[in-house]
Amino acid sequence: MYRLYEFSSSGNCYKLRLAMAQLGVPFEREEKDITRGETRSDDFLAINPNGRIPVLVTPEGRALPESNAALWYLARDSQLMPVDAFEQAQVLQWMFFEQYNHEPNIATSRYWLHVLGEPEKYADALQEKQQKGHEALAVMERHLQAAPFFVGGCYSIADIALYAYTHVADQGGFSLQNYPAIRAWLGRVKAQPDYVGMLD
Repeated sequence: MYRLYEFSSSGNCYKLRLAMAQLGVPFEREEKDITRGETRSDDFLAINPNGRIPVLVTPEGRALPESNAALWYLARDSQLMPVDAFEQAQVLQWMFFEQYNHEPNIATSRYWLHVLGEPEKYADALQEKQQKGHEALAVMERHLQAAPFFVGGCYSIADIALYAYTHVADQGGFSLQNYPAIRAWLGRVKAQPDYVGMLD
């Protein structure tokens, strides 16, 4: 059975829980509180020397850190992965976008505000994060104005990767009021079979 080392309120961890639920993959969860430094213990560093979650451990005992790498591994040869090679590359395109443009701004803002609850401490940095986060949301909005999902017109792990932190963007101070295409897409993702919420 798979084992997921995670911090429950992390969108990066939620990606893997959602994919495994929708793929019918059984797994165990082990909580690691990143606010208490639990991923810096010797035991955890033996699993992931980078000291970060999530880490997906396969039934064979192989550890796979980095959420999108684990997401790709889980989705291979499944309904969450396009068959066409170019569309597979497009999935990677959006997953790279998520980790480079989206997550560092929207997820980081959410962590500072929602998880740590320290808006004053990060007030100056939040201004820059807000601008760049809205730039990422604008890219998504333009794409979704012409497509129901991110790749090939079908739900895939590209959607899961971007959904994880977008659907809780308000917790990072990002209103989605001016992004109707994103809001409609969030509804389509939530309507997918075997959907589970972040805190389910």
